[in-house]
Amino acid sequence: MGLLTGKTAIITGAASPRGLGKATAMLFAEHGCRVAITDLDAAQAKAAAADLPGEGHIGLAGNVVSKEDCDAVANAVLEAFGRIDILVNNAGITQPLKLMDIAPENYEAVTDVSLRGTLYMSQAVIPAMRAAKSGSIVNLSSVSAQRGGGIFGGPHYSAAKAGVLGLTKAMARELAPDGVRSNAICPGFIATDITAGKLTPEMRAEVLKGIPMGRAGEASDVAGCALFLASELSAYVTGSEVDVNGGSLIH
Repeated sequence: MGLLTGKTAIITGAASPRGLGKATAMLFAEHGCRVAITDLDAAQAKAAAADLPGEGHIGLAGNVVSKEDCDAVANAVLEAFGRIDILVNNAGITQPLKLMDIAPENYEAVTDVSLRGTLYMSQAVIPAMRAAKSGSIVNLSSVSAQRGGGIFGGPHYSAAKAGVLGLTKAMARELAPDGVRSNAICPGFIATDITAGKLTPEMRAEVLKGIPMGRAGEASDVAGCALFLASELSAYVTGSEVDVNGGSLIH
C-alpha cells in the first residue's frame, strides 16, 4: 500500500514533462494517489494525466491567476473524486531581469502566478479540507527567497517566492485548528526545462562549486519532499520551509 492510497491531490502547472509538478504527480500516483493535473492548456494537462501510473487521474485547464478558474478546478475535482486531500501549488514563472529592468508587467506576471495563484488555489480547496478536518497544502518557494536571488530569477521572483513563505506560515497558523497543514519547499538548483540550456559549461561549474553535494538536483528530489509533506509521515509538520538544495544554503 502506498503512502497516499485513497487520497486525492491537485497539482498546478504540472503538464511540463521534465518539470517539478509532473515528477511530483508521478510519485504521488505511484503511491496510490488520484491526481488532478492543472495547466494552461487542457490538452497538455490531459496528456500528462494519462501518462501517470494507475487509473482515474484527470487533467484540467486552469489559470491560477483567475479565481474563477481555481474555483472551477476545485469543483471539478470534488465532482470527480468527492474529496480534495492535497494541494501542491507548483505553478510559477521566472524572469532573469536585473532590478532596474523590472517593468510593471514583469512584476505583475511573476508575482501573480507564484503568489496570487498560490492564494487563489488554496482558497479554492480550503472549504473542502476544512469540512473533512484534514488536508495538506504544499507550496513551492525557492532558495532565491532565502538568499535574495538565485541563478535565473530576478528580484521580483525572489520577492514573489518570499511572499509564498509568508503566506505558507500564515495559512499554517490559521488552518491548524481545522486539521489542515501548510508547508513550503525551497528548491535550489534543479535540472528542469527551466534551467535546460541556460548555462554555459563554465557557469554550470561555478554553480556546482557552491553546492556541497556537488550536483544539480533532480525533479525527483523535490517530488520526494512533496510526498513527505503530503503524507501522514509529516502529520505534525506545519508552517515549515524545507530546503532541497544539496547544501547550497545552510542556515
